[in-house]
Parts: sequence; C-alpha cells; structure tokens
Amino acid sequence: MSWFESFVLGLVQGLTEFLPISSSAHLRLTAAFAGWQDPGAAFTAITQIGTEAAVIIYFRKDIGRIISAWARSLFNRELRHDHDAQMGWLVIVGSIPIGVLGITLKDAIEGPFRDLRLIATTLIVMGVVLGIADRLAARDETGGRHRAAKQRKSLTDLSVKDGLLYGVCQAMALIPGVSRSGATISGGLLMGYTRESAARYSFLLAIPAVLASGVFELKDAGQGHVAWGPTLFATVIAFVVGYAVIAWFMKFISHKSFMPFVVYRILLGIVLFALVAAGTLTPHAGETAG
Repeated sequence: MSWFESFVLGLVQGLTEFLPISSSAHLRLTAAFAGWQDPGAAFTAITQIGTEAAVIIYFRKDIGRIISAWARSLFNRELRHDHDAQMGWLVIVGSIPIGVLGITLKDAIEGPFRDLRLIATTLIVMGVVLGIADRLAARDETGGRHRAAKQRKSLTDLSVKDGLLYGVCQAMALIPGVSRSGATISGGLLMGYTRESAARYSFLLAIPAVLASGVFELKDAGQGHVAWGPTLFATVIAFVVGYAVIAWFMKFISHKSFMPFVVYRILLGIVLFALVAAGTLTPHAGETAG
C-alpha cells in the first residue's frame, strides 16, 4: 500500500465511521473502484482505533463520569443506582454480542462477508430499515392532525434488555455495508429512543468493541501488502477527520432526519449491483489487484 492510498483510505474511514453509511463498506469500495488491493479486515479494524480515539476525546466528560461512577459502584452498593454507574454496566452488556460473534465469525468477516454483492444488499436493506425507523421517530416527535406528539425515551430510560438489543444491532455491523452507527441508531429509534440518545449510546457502545477489535488485529498488521507505516498514517488521518465529523453529526441529528443517508445508501447499493451485473466490477474486485 502506498502512502497516497493510506491517506485516501484514512480520509474515507474518518468521514464514514460515524455516519450511518458503513465505513468498512466504503473502504472496501474505495479500493475496488480505484483498482487497489482490498486493505483487509485488519487494516479496517486498526484505523478504527483512530476514529474511536476521536470519540473518547469528544465524549471525554461523559466517559470520565461513567468510568468513575462504575468503578466506585463496585465497592459502594448505594452508587449502583446512579445513572452513570448503570451506563458503565450497560456498555459492558451491550458489548457482549459483538465480542462473541466477532471471534466466532472471524474467517467469514475476512472472506465471504467482503463480497460486493453482499455489501450492496446490506447497503439497501439497512437503508430501508433506517428510513422506517427515522419516519417512526419523526411521527412521534411531530404528532399529526389526529394524534398528539409522543415522548421518546432518553438514555435515563435505558434498561439491560434495551442495552443488549443495542448490542445485537451493533454485532450486525460485522458485515460490511450494515454500518455500526446505522444499525445501532436504527435499533434505538425502533425501541423508541430519541435520535440524539440513540446516536450517543451508539458511539459509547462502540468504544470497547472497536478498541478490542483493533488490538486483536494488531498481530496481522504489517503483513501482506499493508505495511505498518501506512496503516498508522491512515489511523492518524482517520482520527483528525473523525473528530470533525462527530461534532458535525451530533449537531445535524438534533434538527435533521436521517433520510439523506437513507437515499445515499439505497442509490449506492443499486449502482454497485448494476456495476457487478454489467461486469464492470467483479464481486471480489480488489482482492487480488495491486
């Protein structure tokens, strides 16, 4: 991998990690469209450490409170009813599904799941799911001629059951094209949470899973065509760009819907299917290129 490729892929990772459009799919598609070799699951996992570092800095106050309250609650039973302490446990519970499935499906994640036809399918299907969830949220928030607006849940309403369901949604993102934020936000909206609450918990929930995945894949870094230098460079680029995207996205969802992302996902999936059907791209384009 050249330094230019690592710069572009780091930029793509930072731009797409927090948007509900799937960063892993876009890394895969960028390589395929450019005629580069697929950067692989290890490169994707390690560059995601950069974007998660951006999450940690952006939400540092929230994370600091949660870790402090959770740690103190281990020795002080009275603190176990504190919201921040409970959030610590809920993040742990929500991380279990992706941890188990990530190890179980490792070979599939690095192989069959990177098929462009599967990515096109998940882009479209999850786009439709996100669109439905977004419309339901908008209906609750605005009400209508014959119905009053409905109060949606905040993170103070988060239960163990909901936290686990969030975790199952996050685990779906092991398939490129699903999108970690897209799946968890969709799940949150369908469970009745506000857009901001769904997005905030989605970002917090991703921290343990992404950091663990990145560390787990470190042993495979520097092998094949992807050297350590370009990988680290892409990770730094992803961090800088990712931080800016988080700040923009949190403001965007406070007064806008997810429909632009829904339309983008569906159109991209259709275009990808068309390119594969026409023979312009093979289902495994990029896997042996470069």
